[in-house]
Amino acid sequence: MADASVDGARRVLVAADKFKGSLTAVEVAERVTAGLRRVAPDVTVEALPVADGGDGTVAAAVAAGFERREVRVAGPLGAEVTAAFALRDGTAVVEMAEASGLQRLPAGVLAPLTASTYGSGELLRAALDAGARTIVFGVGGSATTDGGAGMLSALGARFLDAEGEPVPPGGGGLAALASADLSGLDPRLAGVELVLASDVDNPLTGPKGAPAVYGPQKGASPDDVAALDAALGRFVKVLEGAVGARAAEYAAAPGAGAAGGIGYGALLLGARFRPGIEVMLDVLGFGPAVERAGLVITGEGSLDEQTLHGKAPAGVAAAARAAGKEVVAVCGRLALPAQELGRAGIRRAYPLTDVEPDVAVCIAEAGPILERVAERIARDFLN
Repeated sequence: MADASVDGARRVLVAADKFKGSLTAVEVAERVTAGLRRVAPDVTVEALPVADGGDGTVAAAVAAGFERREVRVAGPLGAEVTAAFALRDGTAVVEMAEASGLQRLPAGVLAPLTASTYGSGELLRAALDAGARTIVFGVGGSATTDGGAGMLSALGARFLDAEGEPVPPGGGGLAALASADLSGLDPRLAGVELVLASDVDNPLTGPKGAPAVYGPQKGASPDDVAALDAALGRFVKVLEGAVGARAAEYAAAPGAGAAGGIGYGALLLGARFRPGIEVMLDVLGFGPAVERAGLVITGEGSLDEQTLHGKAPAGVAAAARAAGKEVVAVCGRLALPAQELGRAGIRRAYPLTDVEPDVAVCIAEAGPILERVAERIARDFLN
């Protein structure tokens, strides 16, 4: 068995993402810790909940010591919501899903054509007001497909129809776009390092673009997808007239299609695109934490093919392997063969379904079952 020891003291780093729909990343760390200690009471556990830029990103930053700040902003349909961002030492972590995520829609309501990112722009403005010099903008889980037009509007841009009136909110409204003016953008943006943190690298439009790939998840019908793709294409064309060739270049750039195209709006603001988990590991202080650890436990709700493409467990495993540390993973369900896990740097995965084969029970009782899974890890690696 592996010996998770550092300077004679056994130390485990729990750096897992949420189990979506069951446990937050903080709760995953708490349950794993409880299970480990039941078998190995003397183990030292350091919890570092992680996220890849999507929902849960602000919570992970707060768990790592950032200050939680709350502000009232527009939700995806315009009604005010209370959204949070995280702040520490001039660095703000802003999560677009806090303002413009699917969870901000009324129950049972989807609005693929009209949902707006205006509130995300208000969140960015609040981070500027708080004195942020670096803004990590985590994007994912959006209700929107507006190319970031709403966000840009909240920051001072103007998007007008042929009559000189503001176009309606949402991606659908961009079909009426006749002119764009970015000259009124908040001047403070020029002095801030803006990092676009996402786990997807899709372009804005086309067969791999935001409407085609992610629109159906937001309620878009095939006709809606076609309409949104055409509207975003018009958005780019009009912006070319306003800011030049870079408007089209950014539309084709990796990350432009993230979170309904808000990645495109962020690139127009001068953001630098980086894989979300890499950014968050830097921000959360993963490097020093992994050096202190002998064993790293990562995970998420489902370990599957998507995990290997920029999701949190793959990023944690890669960074831990680079530091020479052993990595195991916990998950709700496992859909990767052992060799794929090994290539990703994960020695072994422990799904909840190994303890409780009934998936419905795993979802309903994820916490207690995860503790039992952690007991198994302790017996395998800490005894």
